This record gives sequence, structure tokens and C-alpha cells, in this order.
Amino acid sequence: MDLTEELKSQFPIGKFLKPPLLQSSESILGPLFFNPKPETLTLLSSSKTLCPHPLFSPPPKLTLSRFLSTSSSSLLPSTSTSIASQFDDVGTHQHPNGSLSDQDYNRLRLLYCPLNNTAIAFFPTGDNNDQLGFLVISAKGSRFDVLSDEDDAVFTVVNRLNGRIRGILVNPVEEFYSAFQGNSLVNVGYLLAFTMYSVHWFSVKVSKASESTIKPVVSYLGFKLFKTCSVVGACWSPHLPEESVVLLQSGDLFMFDVNGRESKGKRLRVSWTDDDLSSSQSCAWLGVEFSWHPQILIVARMDAVFLVDFRCDDCNVSLLAKIDMLNLYAPVEKELFHAFSKADSDGFHFVLASDSLLVLCDVRRPLMPVLQWAHGLDKPSYIVSFRLSELRSNSRDNRLEWANESGFGIMLGSFSNCEFSLFCYGPSLPGQGGPFASEISKIFKSLYAWELPSGLLLSGCDCQCGSCLVREEFSKDALPVWIDWHQKKDIVLGFGIVDSNLSALFHEADEFGGFTLIRLMSSGKLEAQRYCASRDPIKKFEPAHGASMLHFENNLLCCMGGMDYRFRKTYKYLKFDYLSAHLGGNLTELLDSKMKNSFDGLQQKCSLSIEFHEILCEKLNVCGFSRFRTSPDISIVFGDISLPSSVCEVALKRIWACLPMELLQLAFSRYAEILEVCSDEKASLEFSVVPDLPQLPPFFLRKHFCRSSKWSQKFQRSDAIVGPVLPLPILVTLHELHNGCPYSQEVGKFSSEEELNIRCDEVMQVASEMAVSDSAAKSHNDHAVSLADDRDDLWVDSQKSKPFIWYNPTAFECTMRDDNHAFKDTVFSNFISKVPERPSSPKDKADGIALNLFDDLCPIALKYDDCTTNITPPELKTFNVLKRQFSRWQDGFSPYREFCTRFNLKKQRK
Repeated sequence: MDLTEELKSQFPIGKFLKPPLLQSSESILGPLFFNPKPETLTLLSSSKTLCPHPLFSPPPKLTLSRFLSTSSSSLLPSTSTSIASQFDDVGTHQHPNGSLSDQDYNRLRLLYCPLNNTAIAFFPTGDNNDQLGFLVISAKGSRFDVLSDEDDAVFTVVNRLNGRIRGILVNPVEEFYSAFQGNSLVNVGYLLAFTMYSVHWFSVKVSKASESTIKPVVSYLGFKLFKTCSVVGACWSPHLPEESVVLLQSGDLFMFDVNGRESKGKRLRVSWTDDDLSSSQSCAWLGVEFSWHPQILIVARMDAVFLVDFRCDDCNVSLLAKIDMLNLYAPVEKELFHAFSKADSDGFHFVLASDSLLVLCDVRRPLMPVLQWAHGLDKPSYIVSFRLSELRSNSRDNRLEWANESGFGIMLGSFSNCEFSLFCYGPSLPGQGGPFASEISKIFKSLYAWELPSGLLLSGCDCQCGSCLVREEFSKDALPVWIDWHQKKDIVLGFGIVDSNLSALFHEADEFGGFTLIRLMSSGKLEAQRYCASRDPIKKFEPAHGASMLHFENNLLCCMGGMDYRFRKTYKYLKFDYLSAHLGGNLTELLDSKMKNSFDGLQQKCSLSIEFHEILCEKLNVCGFSRFRTSPDISIVFGDISLPSSVCEVALKRIWACLPMELLQLAFSRYAEILEVCSDEKASLEFSVVPDLPQLPPFFLRKHFCRSSKWSQKFQRSDAIVGPVLPLPILVTLHELHNGCPYSQEVGKFSSEEELNIRCDEVMQVASEMAVSDSAAKSHNDHAVSLADDRDDLWVDSQKSKPFIWYNPTAFECTMRDDNHAFKDTVFSNFISKVPERPSSPKDKADGIALNLFDDLCPIALKYDDCTTNITPPELKTFNVLKRQFSRWQDGFSPYREFCTRFNLKKQRK
């Protein structure tokens, strides 16, 4: 059946037994399978600086959004739900693969320098992958020679980027030979690296250090920071090597020119239609590439591809491809484009990869695929094309010269799944279809698929036989849910194909040719290996057959430092059953079940010495606790306010003040007595010291205890108190179980979070009466009951100014959303602060009390640990000069003036 070219392209290769655009001829095309040669495997470099640091997203089934969603019983369930939904949105819109991880990009880029037959390998490095590292690869005889920094370390660019690198692109500068004279630096190419919100440009220059090596100099040209939208991708211009284009997630395009010492950019005025913008809200952008003209771009989205022509003043946008054009053999309602790249054949062709199909398109034939393959890969996300002459270089068989020069290859796959395939295509085979068909093919240049797609083993060390593949899948299933199998396997993070001229110096000619691959492994290895064209694919790789592909002893992707860890790693496993019960709202039931067999409860477990009991009681009494009171006065809590405290913090102080001394003895302890209870020396027991300044918990700005310090050894022998060693929800629940409800009765009705909400309502009601209120600080419960009758001392007096202010900082004016409801987290955003008591006369300052001097500089009351510090007259004179300068700044700062005016806060001027 004779079909037109348009109809032939509608039959994907791999979906039919004999698709019309599939050609096969071993004598003309030659072998198109590429197998690694084990004996050519060469280790170029091995360093921890090459090993990426946590590059994968949270493990499967334990994502951040899932954790926040399952923590809905915490203090702010609506907040956790809102944050979780925001993370889900980020994964959908900003990352096409639905993951926050950025591992699916090529982390290795090779810049070839023809003059000395060397290649510069660029890759991300640093503790956060925020630096550029590079090595120089050259030939020494028939062996690889790697030029590195001192102690075999990689070269690093001094400039740190504004985040983790998510893409590296190089653009060689051709024909620089004439400018290469003496030891002068010559520009051999440009480099672009982008993070999530910034793009950085570099120039790569070399100097002739010897006959066979070059010393690269990477110069920083500048950067562009995008504050409102993330970067999707970028591309270099093949026409003008200094130009590049950046695509943002909003669809905005920016063009930059790095010709000179700095980069210059402009925003391209793209006239997207309303339909285009509405679709972009639900589908993420994929990337951008230059077309056949330096002012024509191809911009891809997950559902469509556009041609952007800005040769005229008005930018023209036309549709090149839509996901709907795949509706014959793909479920369009679930199908999306996931990878996009420019084809290596010319400036007219580009390739797209969807969930099930690989599509070759032509800008001259909109909405009409040129070729289609059923790729059979799981979530492909990376695509790159080569000329067949690059893949079958250095061949002894000259009969394949036509196929090598005319054919192309497309590599498609995913670094996260470690699966890649090769798709070959080219023009019609000579001599097929008669002389008339040959002449027609020369005019229209019809393209055909050459043979069926073949798998490509990038790692070069995995066996692909059935038994090994099944063994690997069983090993993945056997891992715990909190371990990602990527952390147990040495996978390929990036690769590059060495130029054929440089590759010929390392390896002898193969029968059908091949290519030399340099790859970056997750273990920190940089390897090189030769791949040769073969008639049959490799099925059983003997060096790796039967060996486990998952390394259970080494966690390859979890090294956190740039240096080798010389000591044996040990792991301690902690039980989070109480935390899990608290997050799930089952803390009362868990504590009740733990206490069923100990009816005497707390008294049996409280075995403190009499001496320490007296010290602890004295310390807690100083902090504001009382052993004999049953219900604390609210004035104690408000009197403890020094620094600005949120409503939630004041409510927590209120709850701490309600706890009896028996429970407080469980909450605080000496470190030496903790060691007696926990005899395991390997356990990490680090608590903060209870401050000497009288105050109720939660304590603010405490000294953190460290076991390794000399001070801690002295601290262990003293009577200083640490704590709390038990969290407040457990103490409150124990209090309720011990004094409130009988064991195993009414269990489940009490909630520490509900108790905190009640206390927050009380604090807000009292604050509305005792504090000068800001209009933005309003109670979230209009039905709260006044607590004025519960106070022994009535603080509110119409004849006197109120001792507190109650306000909402501008930085916290945010609204959270839960489903269709909007609310404000008032217990965290509303603050209560004490108005400082101004001295009645300047006599205090004349007496030399230094700490009172700062009262004039701050509108809130301050407390200090040491109140005996004096100040000398020269120091006072210097302080007054600085004070006047600071006061002038305060008077010129409008937000501060408005704050003082709103609450009638007057500073004491000297």
C-alpha cells in the first residue's frame, strides 16, 4: 500500500510489526548496537569532591508533604495542610517530573580544545553542589592523562553560586587557533550554569603550558537573579557563541550577550495569547532552543511547542506541536511531554519525549510528526542527539561511510531510573524504491527510522540478563521504605562523548567503529570506557553477572562532607513512639497504657536525693514556680514577660506555671543524674542549662550544653539544672492522667493541644484588657470569657497607662489557607511586650549603672543576667555620642516612628 509521508509518520515504530518508516539493511547501515568493552574501563579520578551531596528528594512514601499532611493533629493542622499543598504544587508546576529533586540533568559537560587535543570536564561540586569543578583530560602516549589541582584534587571556580546547580551548558568557540600565540590566554568557549533562581556566565580560557596539556582559566562574567520566578532552562546560540536565552517558569524569555567582560541582557517581548497563558498555569515549561535563525526560538511546554520569531518588532508566536497530535496511539488525557531537545541534524528538527512516544518534528511541518517511536521507558527526562559519525568513529570498515555521515542517533532516558535507549534515523537507503524514489527523497529529504531502538548501558558494569534484572528488583523491594534504592547503587549522574580526534589517541580502530564515553558516577568516580558497534546487543555481562547491584554496606549518596571520613560509622536508632502518638492525637492512650501497671504513678519513679530536691525547689521557686499553689495567678505569667512574646509563648508560660512540683522534678534534672539513668555512653544527651535569671519556660537565649567542652566537665560536677528533659505535651498529659481522669477511664477526651488553645484564648482576652492594642491584633475567639475576676491584683487602671502593648508585626501579616477558608495564625503573629519603666530621675544614671542606659534606645523592657556592670565617665561620653547618632537614625526611620506614635512610646532624651 502506497501511503503519503504524512500518513506514514502516524505509525510509530515499535507499535506495529512493519511500520512504513522503518528501514533495515545490515549491509548498508551496519551494526547499530553499542556494547561497552570491559578491558577499556579507566578510572580518571576518584574524589569525594566529585560525589554529590544529598541530591535526591525525600525517600519514596516519606515525602515532606506526606509528613505534614499526617501531622494534622499538631498545633496548626490547617497550616501543615496548607504547606503540604504548596509543596505538592511546586512539585507539579515547577518540576515536570513531579519531584522536588533535581537529579535528572546531565551533571557532566565536556569542552573540547582542538589545538592540543584535550577536553575539559565540568561538573558541580561543593557541599551544596553550588560550585563549578573541572578537570583537564588529555592523551599521554596511548593512555589518559588527567590534569588536576594539588593533591589530585579537582579544580574549582572560586565563585559560589546562589544555590544548588541545576544545569550546566558549554558553548565552544571555533577557529581560535590564529589567536593562540605564546602564553597568552585564549578564549576557547563559554559556560552557563543556572540554579533555581539565578543564571551565571563564565568564559573558559587556556594558555599553552606544555605541548600536550593546557591550564584552563575560568573567568566569572556575571549573573542574573530572578526573584519572582524559577528558571526552567537555558540554551546557547549556535549562530553567535556569545548569546544565550533563559526561560522562566512563567514563560518569560530573556536574551543575554556575554561579549566583553560582563553580560548584558534584555527581556524578549513575547506575545503569548490568553489561551497559551491559561494552559501554562496547569502545565510546566520544559525548555528553549535556538532554531535555524539566530532570532528564532523553539519553546517547549508539557502540552505544546511554540515557534517564537522576533525578527520583526512584533514577536510572532506559532504552534509547532501539541500533545493532541499523539491521540491515535497514546492516551492524551494522561500523556504529557517530559523531555525536549534540538536535533543534531540541522536547525529545523527537534525531538520530544512523552510518556510513551518519542517524536521527531520539523518546524517547517507544524503539527505533523516526522517520525515516532514507542520508547518503552519509564518517565524519560533527558534527551540528546548525535551524528552517527560521532558514535561510530575510528572504524576499519569504509563501507559504512555513507551511513555514518548521513545518520543520526537520539539518546533518551532517565538518570534516576538508570535506563537509556538509542534511536537511530536518517534518509532513505540508496537504491531502495527505484531511481524515481531516490530523486524524490533527495528533494524532500524524507527521514526513516534505521532499525529498532536498542538499549544503551551507560554504567558499563551491570548485567542485563533476566536473572540479574529480577534479582535487582527483588533487592529494591527488600529495602525499608525509608531508604531510597538510589542510595545503594552506583549510578551514572552525567556523561559526555569524547571527540573522535581525541578518542583516536587512546584506542585502536574497531571493526565498525565506536565512541569513548566519560561518565560521572554517584560514588565520586570519573570513568572512561570505550563502546564499540556490534551486530548483537550484550545480554550477559560476565564481569557483573551474579553480583549484587545494590551495595548495602555503603550509602553512596549520603556523604555530607567534602573530606574522607576516617573513622568507623555507627548508627543509633531512636524510638519516636511518643512523638508519633502526639502527632496522631493518641498521646493520652499511649501514656495510659504505659501507666496501667504502675498505679502509684509518679511517686514511684521519682527517686531524687533530698539535697537535689531542695536545690531544684529553690531553683524553680526563683523561676516563678510555687510548690503549694494549685492555680497560679495570671499576673505571674504577665510579669515574666520581658522580650516581645507571642500569644502562644505566653500561653506556654501559663501552662508551665500550672504544673505541680512533682511533675517539674521530672522535667528538670542535673546532668550527672541523667548519666546515672542512661548508662549508654554512646547516647547523645545534650540539654540546655536553666538560666539564672528568674523567668518561666520556655527559656530564651540559653547556654547550650556540649559534652565535649571543658566547661561541661565542670558543669557535671556542679548543681546547675538542665531541662526540660521531657516535652510539655507529655507533662500536661501526665498531669491530667494523675489528677484529672482515672486510669483507663475517659481516656482520649483530653488533648494537650486543646489545652494550649484554651490558654491562648485566655491570654488574648487578658491582653485585650491589660495592653494597648494594635488594630491588627484581634482575638480569634469572640466568645472568650474575661479573666479580670481571677486576678489578685487589678492591673488595669483608667487613670494610668497600660503596662503592655499588643501588636502584630508587619513581617507576620500573612494569611494561611485551608481548603476554601482563609485565616490568620494570631497566636503566633500577635506579640505582647512590656512597656519599660522609665527612671523618675537621672540619679540612677549618675550612679554608674550601665544597663539602664539602654532603656532610652529601645521601646520595650529589657532584662540582663548581670546587673552590676558599671561604666566609667569616658565610656559614658562615648556612649552618649553613639546614642545621639542612633537616635537620629531612629527619628529618620518611618516604621519606627509610626510604631512609637501608635502606642504613645516616648523616649527619654538626654
